[in-house]
Parts: sequence; structure tokens; C-alpha cells
Amino acid sequence: MVVGAGYAGVMAANRLAAVGGSGVQVTVVNPRAQFVERIRLHERAVGVSRVVQLRREVLRRDVRLRVATVERIGERSVLLDDGSVLEFDYLIYAVGSTAAHGLAGADYACNVAELDGAESLRGRLPRLSAGARVVVVGGGLTGIETSAEIAYRYPSLAVELVSRSVAGWLPESSRVRIEGRLAKVGVRVRSGLLVTAIRADGVVTDAGVLPSDCTVWAGSFGVPDLASRSGLAVAADGRLRTDDTLVCIDHGRIVGVGDAVAPPPYVGEHLRMSCQAAMPMGAHGADTVLALIRGERPQPLSIGMAGQAISLGRHDGLIQATHLDDTARGFVLSGRAAAMVKEGVCRWTLTSMRYPKAYRWLPGPTVPAPISTAR
Repeated sequence: MVVGAGYAGVMAANRLAAVGGSGVQVTVVNPRAQFVERIRLHERAVGVSRVVQLRREVLRRDVRLRVATVERIGERSVLLDDGSVLEFDYLIYAVGSTAAHGLAGADYACNVAELDGAESLRGRLPRLSAGARVVVVGGGLTGIETSAEIAYRYPSLAVELVSRSVAGWLPESSRVRIEGRLAKVGVRVRSGLLVTAIRADGVVTDAGVLPSDCTVWAGSFGVPDLASRSGLAVAADGRLRTDDTLVCIDHGRIVGVGDAVAPPPYVGEHLRMSCQAAMPMGAHGADTVLALIRGERPQPLSIGMAGQAISLGRHDGLIQATHLDDTARGFVLSGRAAAMVKEGVCRWTLTSMRYPKAYRWLPGPTVPAPISTAR
């Protein structure tokens, strides 16, 4: 059973079915029948991206789909929101991430970390009058891409990006390029501000209130609490704790993949919440389950990162190359060529999930495992 049908869950399910063959029956349990292309939600919010159907377009025919929500995971079964109980031999925990909801007044904002929030924003933006202020909160990839997309699609709106920093993890030269291109498309960047609350009429910061006719939350991510509700070991942020092969540390028949999983730091500390990490984690998780079925010892996780692709409107972007540990390298591509690369990346993710047996990924950085002191 695979719980969740995001990038990690779909890759895991398809790889299990493709490699395991007729000896493995795979059931995916997911709250909706659609696959959410989260890396395109900023596009969906302005109406330029479609919804992908799970059954028809990304899941293999031999993978069963149950549209439901898992309420609790038991020893060898799960309880669904309709009261049904499904049994499993092995379970892949792939519930993904959501928008963090701890900020006061968060309900006043649309969020683009989830499909429902993107759809809400998609319906709201066309109703705004010329000159209306749209404030996007969050200087990470989601906030950058969302603010640029809105400004490009609705040039009559006054779009502002508010955050303590914008792309603060990147080298200064890359940050300067991003801010310059945001300004070119019509986004006013307000960095150095800490957002403390959201109101119906604006955003509260440590420097005062910024008026807003439409606020978009693009801040930090959180994870569902299914693991903790099920009594499984979790990290401080709620992610399922696993060993270095992605097996849950206190349940040998549960394997965790994707954003909602916390493997040991020496194999996973560099893995940010992203499809770039989720897809190889999904494939590795499938390989781990197949090894367990065969009675073999699974291999430790090893995933290397390649770069960060950022869209800045329909015809602009920035590609920041990285080392395997996700730290920036010197190479940067920008402009229309970068936008084309980003679009290619988005299309490649869907193609890769359709051909899971052929999927490969970069090996991770070499980090020694801690020496055991157990006797």
C-alpha cells in the first residue's frame, strides 16, 4: 500500500508494480483522483496549467487507486475516513507536505502549496480591479515564482513580495539577478521584513502594516500529522523517522519517502522538500520494499542534488547549479534559456514517473555514517 500520490508516492507505486511484476499488488490511497503538479501550482493559480488525472495519465494500469484519506495506520492495516479498513503487507508512507498554518490570520490568505489554495487564488485574481495590491508572503522558491507569475499574467495589479530575505540561500550574484528580473516583470520586493500576522485588509510586519487586497501565503511548509496520530516515531517537525534505508525506525513494514520523512542526517540532511528529492526517494523506497519482500538487506539512501530551477514569469527564469549536497556552484543560467530548461524539468518529471524501471538519479555526497557505540 502507498499512502499519498505526490511525486514520491506515484514513483514508488509505479516502480513497485513495474519491477515487482505480478508478484506484487500495489494499492495507492489518496484523497483525490488527480495528481497535483506542485511545481506548477503557481501557474495553476493564474490559469495557465491543467490538472493531471492520476488513473489516466501517471499511474500504471496495474496499480489500484482508492480515493480516500487515511485516518490512522495500524500494525498491518489502515483506517480510512469512510470507516473502511484496508490491510497491507508493506506500507509506503508518502503523505508529502502542506502549507504551514501557524501564522495568526493565515485563513485570510490564499496559499499555493496546495491545489485548493491555488484554485481559490485562480478565482480571486481576475476579480481584482486595476491597481489592487497583491502581497505575496515568502521569499523562497514558491514566493518568487508565484509573485512573478501573477505580475506577468496581471500587469495591472500591484504585486509585492514580502520576506525577511529573497532567495537568501543563493549566492549574492544570483539573488541580485532574481530581484532584478522580478522588478522587470513588475514585482516590488520588500525584503528585511518579518511577517507576524495576516489580516483581512493587510499584512502585519515588524515594521508596520502593509495594505493588501489579496494576500498569498508562500512561506514555510509543514507535514500532515498522520504518523504522530498513528503512534509512529516522528522528528520534532512531525516527519516520520526512518533508518538510512528509509525503513521506519519502529515499524519494519513501513517505508517512508518524500517530504514527510526524516532519514538520518548523514544521508538526508541536504535533501530539501522538493520533487528533485521526492522522486528518487520514492524509487529508493520501492527498491527497499522489494528487498524486504525478497528477504534481502536494503541499501542505504544515496541521493545527490543537481541544481535549482526557478521560473520568473512565462519567458524568464534562473537555473542555479549545485553540488551534490545542494550548495551552490558557480554556473548560472538565466533568461529565456533558463525558462525553457525549467519547462523541460517540469515535463520530465511526469515522463520519469511513467517509466519507473529506467529512472536513475545522482549518488549523494560522501558523508561517513556515525560509528556505533553499542556493545
